[in-house]
Amino acid sequence: MSNDGIEKENTLSSFSTGQLLNFCLGFFGLQFAWQMRIILSGPVTEGLGASPFLFGLIWLAGPVTGMVVQPIIGELSDKTHTIFGKRRPYLFLGALFASLALWAFPNSANIAQKIAEFLHIPMPVFGGLIIAAIMIWIIDACVNAAQGPYRALVPDLIPQNQHALANSYLSFAIGLGSVVAAGTAPFLKYVFNFQMSINAQFIMAALAFSLAMLWTCITTKEHRYTQTIKSVGEKIKENEPSFMQKLSDFFKSSPEVGKICTLQLFTWIGIMSLFIFFTQYAIHTVYGVPDLTSATEEVKNSYLDTINKAANFSSICFAVQNLICFAVSIPIGLLSTKFGNKKVHFISLITLALTFIGMGLYREQGFVLICMAIAGIGWASILALPFAMLSEFIKKGSEGSVMGIFNIFIAGPQVLVCTLLAWFINKCAFTIPEGINYHWEYAFFIGALTLFAAAIITNLIKENK
Repeated sequence: MSNDGIEKENTLSSFSTGQLLNFCLGFFGLQFAWQMRIILSGPVTEGLGASPFLFGLIWLAGPVTGMVVQPIIGELSDKTHTIFGKRRPYLFLGALFASLALWAFPNSANIAQKIAEFLHIPMPVFGGLIIAAIMIWIIDACVNAAQGPYRALVPDLIPQNQHALANSYLSFAIGLGSVVAAGTAPFLKYVFNFQMSINAQFIMAALAFSLAMLWTCITTKEHRYTQTIKSVGEKIKENEPSFMQKLSDFFKSSPEVGKICTLQLFTWIGIMSLFIFFTQYAIHTVYGVPDLTSATEEVKNSYLDTINKAANFSSICFAVQNLICFAVSIPIGLLSTKFGNKKVHFISLITLALTFIGMGLYREQGFVLICMAIAGIGWASILALPFAMLSEFIKKGSEGSVMGIFNIFIAGPQVLVCTLLAWFINKCAFTIPEGINYHWEYAFFIGALTLFAAAIITNLIKENK
């Protein structure tokens, strides 16, 4: 191959609208896994005996695997050279194993029973909850293993001047995928009076994730970045920096990198306060269902219809939120191109914080639904603009490891939400005629404070003109 051929191979061509839509299809399927995880993990684990604090600890799977898996997988994917490409093996295998765990999660009690029978031992009291926790950890680890390399495909394949737009298209896919995933069960219920079971919703998520990611792996062509050509048998010596060196270089690249990471830290404390606790807020605060962790099966069954209504309401809220995210994601990318990323992101975060305060103060169903719709604007901005701001400082060849490092500041804050905030809510019990309940809305007040802090930090970032 000539040098001209190498340079041509290493040149990134602009993506058309059709190519961008095709590129983000895998992220569309990935959202089915996240939405089932976000919306339905609470009812499943509470039915197995998880208190608010235990529920938070189980949610630790997301941030811990995010902090551990994404940097490792990102680093590995930077160095991976196979006939299938650098990133595609991680996309496919992550989707495959996550899909198996999605099927198993709602069947945790049955799986624990089968294991106990096979081992000829009595089923442990929390056997089903232990299996559920393991499945959650597998789901989160595998989704993170696919998500980090997927994000790295943006700087791999798409020219710099399209990064903000490409990330907006990923937000578009996240919004649309989340709408379809969250809205399917309520749609079937209200239009056809068919209540889709939790098991069926998880199977739907498993199929959507694996098939969409398979399509991305088949249709996405990765570039080969050849730096030198050696004769056959001659060794190529690479001076590849260590992960710690890349971490050091990451923060030394610009003072703005530290600000962007701090922005993410506060942002994700806020947004995960919503995602982790909203379904429980809908069930126990909006619909008034008492805590059922220690209730008898008879009492649980008496509230089953109300819980299904509340879960459907939660699904509708997430569907509407992500519908707005879907609708505004590309306009946000265009606005940020015209006015700058930080101005658009600042306004989006302030708007999101105000919706949190509204939901904490006023719990009427229609008002909560409107707040969740407005929150879709902030969510679309969170999914795109911090990554676009960061992309200005990514060094070529380190895209996967940089995205893995950056994910630490997304996953790390979630640890605080899963532990301290979950513990705080667990301590905020109050008595009602039917038993006890918890102040789930407190999560939104704390989330609003951190979002205001993130907005202030956003305003301090200096963007390249």
